[in-house]
Amino acid sequence: MSKRSLASLLLFFLTLATLPAFTQSQPPQLGSRPGQGYGSNYIPDGTRFVVLLDNKLETSKLKDGKQFKARLGEDLVAPNGETIPRGNKIKGHVSSVESGLHGRMLLAFDSIETRHGWMPLAATVVSLPGEHSVKTNNEGEIEKSTVDKRRTGEGAIAGAAVGAGTGALAGGVHGALIGAGAGAAVGGAAAILTDRNMILNKGQQVELALDRPLEIPSR
Repeated sequence: MSKRSLASLLLFFLTLATLPAFTQSQPPQLGSRPGQGYGSNYIPDGTRFVVLLDNKLETSKLKDGKQFKARLGEDLVAPNGETIPRGNKIKGHVSSVESGLHGRMLLAFDSIETRHGWMPLAATVVSLPGEHSVKTNNEGEIEKSTVDKRRTGEGAIAGAAVGAGTGALAGGVHGALIGAGAGAAVGGAAAILTDRNMILNKGQQVELALDRPLEIPSR
């Protein structure tokens, strides 16, 4: 093998050896990572903001796919200063709903009004400020966390009154005491079993987090 051929062969193997390192050192392509490589008129994914419901959402009356409306509770501002102002409308629908002792619902947000028309919106519910009877999980599903204590107490009082009257007729004072205790238990349990509905009233604050960057069209 000639010296020229040997030199060419060595150069070929050296090129192969350095190729992986060169490839790995290349910067990621534009938009190859979530939230990266977008223009300055995009609000980054993960941004949190509050919306206000314009409809009452009640698990016992909702069905999958039911549409609802909300409005922006605060300004959304992109890095370049473009803004979606507070009060702009938002459209969404109920992805899934379940009634029961621990009612739950999953809300999807579809689009948001801007100065230049409607834009697609992808966001997940992260909390309901000021609402302590419900909670959210990692998927953004809203579920009932507690039973209405006031309603349970009212049921127990009503049950105690009925039980005391019935017990008094059957066994005097002693019977009244026994009847009151039994009635309170039954009344409280009945109130718990009938308190199976979760309600989000009109005006309820809902905190969202963007699942993907939101574009604000430039002027």
